[in-house]
Amino acid sequence: MKVKTISRVEESYTRDCKGDRLQVHRNRDPSLHPFEKAREYTRALQSVKLDKMFAKPLVGALDGHGDGVFCSASSRRNLVQFLSGACDGEIRLWDLSRRSCVWRAVGHQGFVRGLSVTPDGASFLSAGDDGMVKQWELGVASDLSETPEPTATWMGKSGGFKSLDHHWTDAKFATAGDSVDLWDHSRAEPTLSYQWGADSNNCVRFNPAERCLLASTGSSREVCLYDTRATVPMRKVVLQMRSNAVAWNPQEPMNFVCANEDTNLYTFDLRNLNQALMIHKDHVSAVMDVSFSPTGQEFASGSYDRTVRVFPHRAGRSREVYHTKRMQRVFCVNFSADARFVMTGSDDTNLRIWKANASEKLGKVVPREARKQEYRDSLKKRYEHMPEVRRIAKHRHVPRIVKKAAEAERVQRDKERRKVDNRIKHSKAGTVETVPERKKKIVKELT
Repeated sequence: MKVKTISRVEESYTRDCKGDRLQVHRNRDPSLHPFEKAREYTRALQSVKLDKMFAKPLVGALDGHGDGVFCSASSRRNLVQFLSGACDGEIRLWDLSRRSCVWRAVGHQGFVRGLSVTPDGASFLSAGDDGMVKQWELGVASDLSETPEPTATWMGKSGGFKSLDHHWTDAKFATAGDSVDLWDHSRAEPTLSYQWGADSNNCVRFNPAERCLLASTGSSREVCLYDTRATVPMRKVVLQMRSNAVAWNPQEPMNFVCANEDTNLYTFDLRNLNQALMIHKDHVSAVMDVSFSPTGQEFASGSYDRTVRVFPHRAGRSREVYHTKRMQRVFCVNFSADARFVMTGSDDTNLRIWKANASEKLGKVVPREARKQEYRDSLKKRYEHMPEVRRIAKHRHVPRIVKKAAEAERVQRDKERRKVDNRIKHSKAGTVETVPERKKKIVKELT
């Protein structure tokens, strides 16, 4: 009887790489593996420990601005191009693959308040304190000594602008200032202007799915919704404190997140503004900006407490916190178009690039390694409720000032809870009305 032998050439075609072992089939009968769960728990514990060991979230820093970075924008058609605007009016275009500035211009007098890339990716718009909106070509320039000129300019009538956002498909954009204005590329005057009680509007954003839906935040603590087919605002909700930014969920167009001054973020459903869907806590100072991942499963926020946090869109606590010793107050946050990186701009004149998953490998991953990582992720998800796995997975090092502020906030929150419990305990049944926390922050809703 002849035994067929496999040559080295034939053997190489049965494996993903040269160092792989040949596949061995095993019997998966549970009765033959009584300690399978014990082994899987040990592997899950090792996986979360390995994630901590290989967590290196900071990819790089981009320096060159002469003042704090106040706003930023990324192209939906290009993973390499990234825009930033500073408090001294300078605009820079960065090549993220080379981590270098390829274009710069002094676009405005005063702060650059807003940047937005057009849907075709050929140009971008900028707005500033000087009350002007300028359109620039997005071509990559090799000579930084050139003085770029805007291709189009729009002048506002009432003071400077606070925010800018371009429509996702049409040739129109919206600005926020003393009023929310809707502009068309072919006209010098705004086609629509909305004003509903707010002294000034801080942020304006188009809905990625509903073409006629617009949201804005105002200085008088409201979040307002607009239908661009109508000449008057649609609805608004008034919170206890002011919201600095708003972001729509790209996969759930009915939901949006507000970054508030009271250190929290609030997720709302536009169909029911009487209460928040979720309150996202962990920051200890005012939240300045928020940006959704293209997948819609998570968002990043930047705060005055000098930290950047990544939240799952249905979780009340953050899964990651990023900080460095030199990073100051974070003014702007952006997710990359492939959902793998987070770009932040802060008061220390630097832009920083972070990994969305701190322990993710950026180099080439062979198929065998990818399958191994998928297996580890499934084990971590299966045993995430176990005390030791949960403790290691949730532990994060934060700056001392943030930890002390969080502890002081926890003590104050416990004190308020005990006070309410004592009132209920020593009062007649039904006389003390308890309000859910998701409704407590809502002052009123207006239509």
